[in-house]
Order: sequence, then C-alpha cells, then structure tokens
Amino acid sequence: MIGEVQLERLVGPFTKNLDGKRLVSMRAVMTRLLTDLSREKASEEDGYFLAFTRLNRITELVVRESETTFFSVAFNCRTFKPTSGEILEGVVYCTFSRGVFLRCGPTKYAFLSHRKMPNYQLIDGENPVFQRDELAKIEMDTVVRFSVLSVKWVEQRKDIQREFLMLASIDGDSLGPIDT
Repeated sequence: MIGEVQLERLVGPFTKNLDGKRLVSMRAVMTRLLTDLSREKASEEDGYFLAFTRLNRITELVVRESETTFFSVAFNCRTFKPTSGEILEGVVYCTFSRGVFLRCGPTKYAFLSHRKMPNYQLIDGENPVFQRDELAKIEMDTVVRFSVLSVKWVEQRKDIQREFLMLASIDGDSLGPIDT
C-alpha cells in the first residue's frame, strides 16, 4: 500500500566553520537527511521510503560543549508497505523447482511457491519454466499479478537488511502472468 507519513529526524552533527560562524546551508542539511534516509531504506512501521514530498520545519539544536550543531527536521515522505490481501505486480528474477522470486517495487523478496500456482507444471531445464495447459508461462522477466498471502519484516538476517518478505499466490481471478 502506498501512503504518506510525517517523519522527524535528527540530522548532523555539523561542526562550526573555520571562521567560527555556525552557518550551515539548508542544502547541506537536506543532502545529509536524504543520504541518511536512503541508508535507512525502510522501517517496520512505515514501509519503504520512496520519496521526500514536503519539508515541514527545520529547528537548530546546538551542543555547547562540543561546538557541534544538529538540526531537527520534520518532513513528509511517500512510503510503500506491502500488506496481506493486496494485489500487486512483480517481475520474475529467479526460477527454480519450488517456485519463483519476484521483485515488486522496492521489495526484492516476494516468493511464489509452485503450490500457489494452480494448474502450472514445471518444465525443467537450463531455464526452468512453469507452464499452464493454455500455454501461459511463468519464466524469467515475466510480469506476474499476484495476491499477497503474508508479509514479514526482517531487520537483519545474513545478506538481508531492513526488508519485507512476501509470500505470494496466483490462485484467483485475474491473477497470473500478464501479457506485455
């Protein structure tokens, strides 16, 4: 589901300039905020951060002992958070005997099991393909409309960091490969 949330982040630290003034450009603050946000990528509560949409306020906070400056920045951000029951479209990027993995927007891990592909049979080979009697195929780079069965947030596991994992199904009307 695409939504918009209001967020607040502490941006910094910025040290004072060589001439002793505390002038920090708004551009430097926004660049640091966007860099931090892209590194953060997603949160369990809000989903994936897609776009910065509106700046609400910037408040300067100074730490006197260390002569550093932080900025509290309030802003709006467009997000994408997958939810169970939602109908989405994804592109197949990995096919193997137990199913396929789909990419859907920023989500890299949508798994469509062979058990959730009714009437599709595996045609094994160098490039495995799932094919239905009417010659509909699910193979590499196929766009597939699917229903989200479940979603799980993963903070960190091996190579996966701050990602949503989805379990998909094409068991239903208007679901399956899409002609492009």
